[in-house]
Parts: sequence; structure tokens; C-alpha cells
Amino acid sequence: MTAPQRLTDRKREAIVAAAITEFRANGFEVTSMDKIAATAGVSKRTVYNHFPSKEELFAEILHQLWASSVAQLDLSYASDRPLRDQLRGLLQAKMQMMSDANFLDLARVAIAATIHSPERAQDMVNRLSKREEGFTLWVRAAQEDGRLNCTDPAFAALQIQSLLKAFAFWPQITQGQPTLDDASQADVIESAIDLFLAGYEVSASRPQQKPVA
Repeated sequence: MTAPQRLTDRKREAIVAAAITEFRANGFEVTSMDKIAATAGVSKRTVYNHFPSKEELFAEILHQLWASSVAQLDLSYASDRPLRDQLRGLLQAKMQMMSDANFLDLARVAIAATIHSPERAQDMVNRLSKREEGFTLWVRAAQEDGRLNCTDPAFAALQIQSLLKAFAFWPQITQGQPTLDDASQADVIESAIDLFLAGYEVSASRPQQKPVA
């Protein structure tokens, strides 16, 4: 019973690896499930058994890149730990993903694939937004604990992540700039935390606002 499961896992991994190769080399539109199946050395039916559509497969690849960056990180909020330390861990994981060459290449593929297809763009946004819910949950937990003064946790979570993307994602995607070195990454992270805490951290002089119902 265990051997077939291991074989299934190996086939799934081969499909994902083949898809990464094909998407990076040829883009989203040109890459076909037939080509992915051939590169992976499996049947087209096997590919569809694992992934119902090319969009599902692409979303899974991006999810795996994110999951690998947070594999060793506890994303849950801790009331007994400094907010800065927790935010630093979250942002370091995000930065690690955005520094991955596979992720940047696939992000370019995704952007190119969605320019002429609003429906596909919305679908990919919906799928990827689910992958960032952990950050929103962390902000909401800190807000409910009385340590953050924000009425919209999702908005606040998007704000701080956008601060990273302004320096470590969009310049690399749109202008071909190199990924940031370690020192620059640390500077961007600390600056983002400074701005976020300055705007949202509850202090004795500023009482917490009630969240919007």
C-alpha cells in the first residue's frame, strides 16, 4: 500500500519539476499539458489526475515555492514575543521567496499570461491571495490581542508586504534589476517593520480603535 503512494508522490514531483522547466522556458500560453507530460515522462492522463488544469498546476508551483520558504517558520501569532521579532521572521520568509530565481521567472510568466486575459488574472489572484492569508491571520491575532491598532487586518497585511515588493520584487520583474544582497534585504525588512509599527503598534499614549464591523 505504501509503495504505490510513494510512486504517486514521485510522479507528482516529476510533473511539477517538468512544469517549472517548461513554463520558464516557453511561457504560460505556449506550454501545454502534453509537453509537460512528455518532459515528466508520464502520461497526459496522469498529469490531469494530479492537476485538473494548467492554471491549477501553475498555482501549485507558486504555492510550493512559498511553502518551502516558510517550512521552518512558525507563522502563528505569539502574545509573549516582541512584534518586531515575529514580523522579521514573516518578512524574511517572504523575502526568501522573492529572491528565488524560479519564483521570479514564474512571476514574469504569470504576469505575461494574465495581461490579455482578465478572467485568468482574477483566477490567479484569487488562488495566490489564499497563500497570504497566514499573514493576515497574524495581523488579526495581534489586533485582537490589543497590540496592533488597525481596523482592517487584510489591508495592513497587504501594506507591509507591498513595502517589500516595491524594492525586492517589482524592480526585478519589470526592470531586470538583480535580487537584493543580504544587507539590502535586511535594510528593506527593518524599514518596512519601522513603518508598520509606527502606524499600527498600540502604545500607552494611543488607545486601540474598535475594528470595523
